[in-house]
Parts: sequence; C-alpha cells; structure tokens
Amino acid sequence: MATHWTLGGQALDPQRQAAFWAAALGYVLEEGFEGPDVASIVDPDDVGPAIGWLRSETPNPPSPHLHIDIRVAGKGPWDMVRRAALIRAKVPELEALGATYVREEDYSDDEGRTVLGHVVMTDPEGNEFCVS
Repeated sequence: MATHWTLGGQALDPQRQAAFWAAALGYVLEEGFEGPDVASIVDPDDVGPAIGWLRSETPNPPSPHLHIDIRVAGKGPWDMVRRAALIRAKVPELEALGATYVREEDYSDDEGRTVLGHVVMTDPEGNEFCVS
C-alpha cells in the first residue's frame, strides 16, 4: 500500500495559492487550515496527495526546483489531436483563475509530425507549471 504524502510549498499568500490550485486541480480546501499563514488542499476523492503552503515573506526563486503539471489528458497513450484540444481548452479556464500564459512547447510524434506537447503557465505568484 502506498503512503499518503503532502506536497509542501511556501507562498506570499497561502490562501490565494490554495484557492487557485484547488480550482485548477478539482481539489477542495482542507479544514483546519483557514488562517492567513497556512493553507492546504486535498483531493475530494482521497486519491491524490494533499498540497500545503506556509506563508513566506520571500518571493519564489526565479527557477523553482519543483513545479506542478496539470495532466488534463490523463495518462497515455493519447490521441494527440484530442489531447491538444483538452490542453487548449484548459488554458482559458486557468487564466480566469489568475494564471498567466507563457508559451507552448511542441513535440514530434512517432511519425515526425509536430504536435502540442504542453503549455507553460504561471500561477498567481509567478510559479511556472505546465498543462499537458
């Protein structure tokens, strides 16, 4: 049996980060973490890990050592046309929540065609993440 674990991070505004990531991932705010210095979100189906934030007065470094990828297409193998459509549909939803579009990254498929690999975005505090 796998061990439950939490991904922890720091944020200038933990509650804002929690609200953004809860909406982006389909998570919910975890009870008991309502204060201004701490926030946590959990998978309502208790499958994925919890994600928590502690208040930090220092902005994130320009190149974080860890970032979250939102895999809207699920696990492969993929229909690359459908996958690209799912990725592109998610981007405006995330922008409405406060994310910022950065760029698209393309891949070459098995037949040498260029296909959408992922979209790089930043969350409300400027942390990069990918939509794939």
